[in-house]
Amino acid sequence: MAIGSETSGANGDEHHIKFIQRSYDSADSKSALRLVLSIRPEWESADSNVDFAVNKRPGLTKEQIDSEAILLRAYGHGTDLIIDRHRETQNHELLMRHGLAPELLARFENGMMYRFIQGSVTHPADLRKPDIYRAVARRLAEWHAVVPCLPGRTGHSRRNSKVDGNPVETLGSSLDDAAFQLALDKIAPGKPPPNVWTVMQKWIFALPTDTEAQRARQAELQQELKSLVSELSQRPGLGEKGLVFAHCDLLSGNVIVLPDSQAATSTKTPSTTVTFIDYEYATPSPAAFDLANHFAEWGGFDCDFSVLPTRVQRREFIAEYIESYFSLLEKKNTGAATTVDKAAEVEKLCDEVDHFRGVPGFYWGIWALIQATISEIEFDYASYAETRLGEYYAWKAEVSGERQQSGKEMPLRERRWAQEK
Repeated sequence: MAIGSETSGANGDEHHIKFIQRSYDSADSKSALRLVLSIRPEWESADSNVDFAVNKRPGLTKEQIDSEAILLRAYGHGTDLIIDRHRETQNHELLMRHGLAPELLARFENGMMYRFIQGSVTHPADLRKPDIYRAVARRLAEWHAVVPCLPGRTGHSRRNSKVDGNPVETLGSSLDDAAFQLALDKIAPGKPPPNVWTVMQKWIFALPTDTEAQRARQAELQQELKSLVSELSQRPGLGEKGLVFAHCDLLSGNVIVLPDSQAATSTKTPSTTVTFIDYEYATPSPAAFDLANHFAEWGGFDCDFSVLPTRVQRREFIAEYIESYFSLLEKKNTGAATTVDKAAEVEKLCDEVDHFRGVPGFYWGIWALIQATISEIEFDYASYAETRLGEYYAWKAEVSGERQQSGKEMPLRERRWAQEK
């Protein structure tokens, strides 16, 4: 085994994160332990009792054990098609410097290790509790107001489709590397890459195209992306050039209620505090997309549209977000928010989130089509893709007037979104 370091600088600074030339193997019961001991060799002592990256040495309190615990995260099979792992490391370190992520301890060939966050993971029903969703709004505002968007290129891993062993001409396949990179980075004119638009373009290029039906689907989704970019990418919004540093995957499992606010949670006081984990999808994005994406997660993986936030709930969330966002901007740069009409900003963001409400379905629908061909997890990604893309097409039919003109009933998701209370 060899241990080295790699540079993962943000804002031009160089920082060395330990890199372990070893992989995690789920079939090897000692694999995780070997990785942990590479950064915690003292845990090999006779009085140590290492269990799932936690040293339960006799005499330590639960708080002491948790404070030293290590979270080992292994990447999913084939996910380099979807996720830029180098960028993920940069994201983690950037957030760490702003006090918004746990310490990143090391990377290994197919994953990373970082400090455990003490707290309680939320469930979809928790996201609908006022004390929790206000806390999420405050934390999300902190991400958007404080963390800078770092320009770069859109990382990718090209996939070549074949039929009977022969290459197939598909979307982007005829481009050389430089032209392919340009096609990704310039999908949304004037928006520095990477961003949520370039990520969706990358995913469309990575869609399976082994059959005629798959190639037709890829071409259809490419046209839909072009339409979305034309309609939404140039809309004015918060942040520089309408982009903020966004989480883009704020489902319940990535929201942690911190211990000091556990008592507050039960009394519904405004002191509940949350933090976020898993930064692999974080990228510059319109704030409205990040909020709309989170609101979609109120229904969980089951996509229960009947519990999505109503107009009143969205307004409460956004009012909390706007108050925090501009307070943090003012703290960061005196005078930056003194003349801001916060009530007007609430109205604007509510309107923007309405405009973006169908985009998360498109985003995760493309993602799920790829996952259906690469994932080893027992989950029906193909059906999930159709459900999420169905959200997008239902939104499109609603805003275009097509649904009303056809005389069809408004779908549940759109009904719930229009519901006042």
